[in-house]
Formats: sequence, C-alpha cells, structure tokens
Amino acid sequence: MNSPSVPVDPPAQDAWEELVTAALLGTDRRTPPGSAPGREAPAALLDAAAVETVRRRAGLRPALAAQRPEPAPEDTRPALPLAAARRMAMLLADRPGMAGGARRGTSPDLVELLPEWLARANDRGFAPPPEALPALLDAARGRTDLRPAALTFAGPRAVWLARLNPDWRFALRATPGGGAALPHLDDPAEIQQLWQEGLFAERVALLAAIRAREPEAARELLSTTWATERAEDRLMFLDSLRMGLGPRDEQFLEQALADRSRNVRATAAELLSALPGSALAARMAVRAGACVALDHTGDGPAIGVEAPHECDAPMERDGVVAKAPAGRGERSWWFGQLVEAAPLGSWPGRLGGRTPREIVALPVRDDWQAELHAAWCRAAVRQRDAEWARALLGSPSAPEAGGPGAVSLAERAKLLGTLGSAERAEWVAGFIATHGLSEAFQLLGVCAVPWAAPLGRAVVDALNIARDAGSYPWSFSGVMGLAERCLDPAEASRLDGLLAVPDEPEDASPGAGGYWAEAFQRLVTTLRLRAAMLSELESAAPTQADDTHPHLTTT
Repeated sequence: MNSPSVPVDPPAQDAWEELVTAALLGTDRRTPPGSAPGREAPAALLDAAAVETVRRRAGLRPALAAQRPEPAPEDTRPALPLAAARRMAMLLADRPGMAGGARRGTSPDLVELLPEWLARANDRGFAPPPEALPALLDAARGRTDLRPAALTFAGPRAVWLARLNPDWRFALRATPGGGAALPHLDDPAEIQQLWQEGLFAERVALLAAIRAREPEAARELLSTTWATERAEDRLMFLDSLRMGLGPRDEQFLEQALADRSRNVRATAAELLSALPGSALAARMAVRAGACVALDHTGDGPAIGVEAPHECDAPMERDGVVAKAPAGRGERSWWFGQLVEAAPLGSWPGRLGGRTPREIVALPVRDDWQAELHAAWCRAAVRQRDAEWARALLGSPSAPEAGGPGAVSLAERAKLLGTLGSAERAEWVAGFIATHGLSEAFQLLGVCAVPWAAPLGRAVVDALNIARDAGSYPWSFSGVMGLAERCLDPAEASRLDGLLAVPDEPEDASPGAGGYWAEAFQRLVTTLRLRAAMLSELESAAPTQADDTHPHLTTT
C-alpha cells in the first residue's frame, strides 16, 4: 500500500497524536506530519499510521507479570444443606421491585427474607458455597442493613475478595482492622507493638477485643497514649468503653471531662451518667433535685419545677450543653439535660418515698409535665431502668394511647426496648387491641422476631378489622410487610379463613375485598415459604460440594 511517489519522513515524537488529529479533521484541513498537501495526503496518512503502529508495538517493553494472589483462607464451617443453598441463590437473585407497579400480587418479596435467612444460617454455623459469595457481597453492598449478617456468613473469604474488588471494600471497613489478624491477647509485647504502630482500624479492633475479655486492661492500654491521640480518635476509643462499662471506669472518664474536645467531654459525661453511683450522677442528682420538688399549695400534692437560671462552668464540664437549639428556651433546655443525667433512683427519696408509677401519676405545675416526663423517658432509656419505663409507658389501653410520660411514638419505642421481649410483645399487643394499627408501626419494629403468639394474633385481628371496615390494604402496607417477615410461620394455618373475597358493604371502597384477599394470600404464601426456608436450614444433609470448599483462586 506504500506509495513510492510520496516519501514518508520519520514522525516526530508526538507523531501519533498528530496523526489522530489529522484523521479526525481530514487531510484537506490538516496535513499529516511528514507529508505534503494534495491528493496523495490520505495515502500518506495511512502509510505513516502503519509505520507508527509498528514502531509503537516494537518499542513496547514487556511488563512484569502480576503476582498471583494468595489462596483464599480455609472456611472450616459445615457446608449449607443442598436445599438451603438453592434457596439462598433464589433469595439473592431477587431484586426489589421486580414485579413492577404498585401492586405486588400474591408473590412473596424474596429479598426481604434475606435478613432472617442469614440470621438463621449464622445461628447454625454454616458456610456459604464459594460460588455464591459474589452475589452475597453484591447484596450487602446495596443494603447496609444486611452487611453485618452477610459478612458473618461470608466468613474470612469476604475480606479476601474485598481486597481484589473495589466494589466490596465495605467489607474491609466493616471488619475490625480490615481483616488483619490480631496478636495473641496473652502476648503483651505484640499487643504493645500493634497499639503503638498499628493502623487506626487495627487499634480499634485490638481495643475492642481486649475490652470484651478484660475491660480494665483495655482501659489501661488506652490511658498509655490518651494524651497524644487525635481528638477524633479519642472519641472513637472512648466510645469503645461502652462495652463492659463499670464503676472502675469512673476515674478515667472523670479525667476525660476536662478534655479539650467538646465531643469527647459530652461522651464522657453520657457514660458517667449511665453509672448511677458515679460522682457525676450524684452532682446531677443535686442539680436536678434543686429544680424539682413537691408542691402542696393546691388541692393535692403535685410537682413544682424551677428550671435553672444559668448554665455555669461546672455544669458545662459535666456535659450540659449551654447553647439551646433554635426555637428552644434555654432554661427548659438546661433543665431537660439535668433531669436526663440524674439517677432515677434518686427521685423516690426526693418525692416523698413514692414509687416511679406514683411519681409519674403526680400532676406537674405550670405546664412543665411534658418537659419533665420526656427527660425521665430519656433517663430510663439511658439507664436501662425497666421499672421507670413501665411507669412512663403506662397501660397500653390507657385513653392517652401511650401513658402519661411518653410524648411520642419514638419515645415509647425506646422505652419498650428496656423491657424483656415477652413483656414488650404483650404491651404492644394490648396497644394494638385498643388503638388499632395506625400508630403501631414503630412499636412493632422493636418487638423480637418471630412475634410472640399474643402479638401475632393482635396484628392479624386488627388487619381483619381494617378489612371489614372497607378500607384498602395498602393503607396498612407497612404493617403487612412487617407481618410477612415477623409473624410466626406456624400462624399460616390460622389465616386460611381470610383468603376468600368477602362480601363488600355498600360504603366499602370499590374492589377492596379482592385486594385484601390478595394481600392475605401473599401473607400466607410468605409464611409458608419462610417455614420451608427455615426447615431447609435445619437439615443436616451437606451440599453436593465437599464439606471443605476448595480455595478460591484467580488466573
């Protein structure tokens, strides 16, 4: 193809870029390098490009071969039963919204069953098939709520894969120390070396591991470098002391109250206030007690409140934030913080020896009841005081729908979290029986899964009442979704009577009965699917793969 009439000069150093430019613009607008303009320019361009291509290829130096990755670590856990492995693949293949449209029909939402499936598989101690790990990590990448259980199930190979694929780097961040092996906790020299020289994530993982085993040793290790740590690191390290918090941590936390970082001071004060016997708790009890007293000037005993008039330096040192949020009065802001941090056990003596329930029942003068009770709610949650939580929740059938102290559904949900699972379920069941489902969604979210039988029956009965009232089922889609995931699968047989399309009253929404039958059919189908799913995980039969999966390797 070379033209003998048009000589081709040696290209310049940037000849390739010039040739590309000439080809894009056209030889009539840009003369190719090393040639003359005219009819022969296109042939000269092709000749020059061919020569430059050969030159570029010939001048390319061979690169060193990339080092092959180390084999994946062994996973010695037993393999999934074959049926469970197939079920796992089905759940991972599902995607939210695959059915399309607003109506879901009667098909179960498989992806929403993954959390329960993973929890049960982890309880059984199974290992996933290696070929399922990419799909598992992709699912965890898209849903942060799945990550803890998914990474536990994936095991050590999750970190190995995450180092090879940037899309799965969350596994390195979620794994303490990025998957690095911790030293033997009985080797002081190795512990000191990692604590002094390790990466921050490795040091956090080390401190957590020691704290879980020997709380005092962890605190002593932290104290050796506390003064030289960065403020953001001090905050993270201090937060690790929540595990195993006890009276022996008080001295260290008291010193942290003088920290130069406001966030560190606030965290130290919060931890100290969770220790009812601490000196800070005693100081807060005195301050809060000075603001609250019995008032006998009316027809009967009541609580009088005199909020603080200033936030002094000692109060700020003990964690009281001086500046109130926008729209909030300063005195009520300071008052709420004092009561929240004061030990709840100090109030009976201050208020005539009354029990928490009797104290909460007392009227509060001058419209301070909401502020006082809200602060007691926060204190009950912080101090994990079930007796005060019961008093503030009140009876689930109370006309006020939540008791005298709970000022919001969020507060009630937090108070319920201090109770045992059986008591929690019983209270929420009573609340639903009295007030229906319209306000129960947040409360149901804190109940243990599967729901206890009384709670499950209360939810189904309330859904049935809503159906009979003629409303559409999507008005209760949130509760229905929870029921699909949280009802005991053994309840499926009790729902068979709800699958038929009921006769619609004249004032019912058009077609509502058919939609309800469809929704209950989906609920029953999901419950039976969950029953089968859990039964598969109980099987002792291994998959067809070997019990110890072969190494994952790349080529």
